[in-house]
Amino acid sequence: MASHRKRPILIGAVVIVVAWVLAVAGYLMAKGSKMTAEKLRTFAESVAFGKLTGASRAKAMRDLAEKLNRLSPEERRKARLDRVWQRWFEEMTEEERGTFIDLTMPTGFKQMLASFEQLPEERRRRAIGDAMKQLQETRERIKEEGEPSSESGTNGPPVLSEELQQKITKIGLKTFYSESSAQTKAEMAPLLEELQRMMESGRVFRGGR
Repeated sequence: MASHRKRPILIGAVVIVVAWVLAVAGYLMAKGSKMTAEKLRTFAESVAFGKLTGASRAKAMRDLAEKLNRLSPEERRKARLDRVWQRWFEEMTEEERGTFIDLTMPTGFKQMLASFEQLPEERRRRAIGDAMKQLQETRERIKEEGEPSSESGTNGPPVLSEELQQKITKIGLKTFYSESSAQTKAEMAPLLEELQRMMESGRVFRGGR
């Protein structure tokens, strides 16, 4: 009789253990599959993009874009600042560069450009300054943490030159972006994504950080 009473308890214990094991396994699998800036760098360095042609070249570029788009906002910022795909970009044709930029721009980007255009010039200037400050702080933190960086990445020149910042403020972000080359658009990407994050959080409309 006692054995019959213990059986449901044992079954329940087994179910709990199995559920716990499955949960841990799922967590480890999810953690292992999470894309990071370092994993993106490893992939970029493992592929000789310049030697690829045809369908294999197009697929490699789509794979790079897909991995970039899977990054969390913080990891994406690191990857953008460090330009982990810089070698690829230098080996792309102008058409490929345009395609890559289109594939990796975040959702709602065009709406952000239109909204930014509506801001007063002083508010635009302040927003750009705040975004540049945030990016510089991120760059310095990456350097302090000792994370690997490319030659043109965290130890490189400013995210955007003072001259380009002034042009964006004067003629408008949307106009400047539409008239820029693919290379300039790629250089602007970290700033543009930071501005979008600021606008989505409401910081730009509150007038500060």
